[in-house]
Amino acid sequence: MIIAIDHIELIVRDVKKHVEFYEALGFKLLSWTEHHGGSAELQLPGENQPIIEIHELLTEENPGVNHISFRARDIEETYEDLVSKGISFYRDLHASPTTGRKNALFRDPDGWRLQLSSEKRVDYVKTADKT
Repeated sequence: MIIAIDHIELIVRDVKKHVEFYEALGFKLLSWTEHHGGSAELQLPGENQPIIEIHELLTEENPGVNHISFRARDIEETYEDLVSKGISFYRDLHASPTTGRKNALFRDPDGWRLQLSSEKRVDYVKTADKT
């Protein structure tokens, strides 16, 4: 069962500038990694807030929303349920090399990228201070 929006990933030209912008809006920087050429995760205070993941623009992408991730309490069961309902995944369940969380990738009818993510997240640690 999908229980929440986990995160929304944005592709930007200048990650540092976007981190400063979202921090000014009240978001807290959770992590900074070299994922996608430079990636930051930010979140508003409070329970169950979705995360904004920002990563550096790479040559094959355009600035904007990269994907929306839906959080699943039991990702294997949710994955199997969605497959039984005709949802087609272009990347089956796999562990993220950055977080170790399980994810699966699919698209909506217009081709927008969507992601199914396991509920359990790792404790956040800034891996590099880029601000």
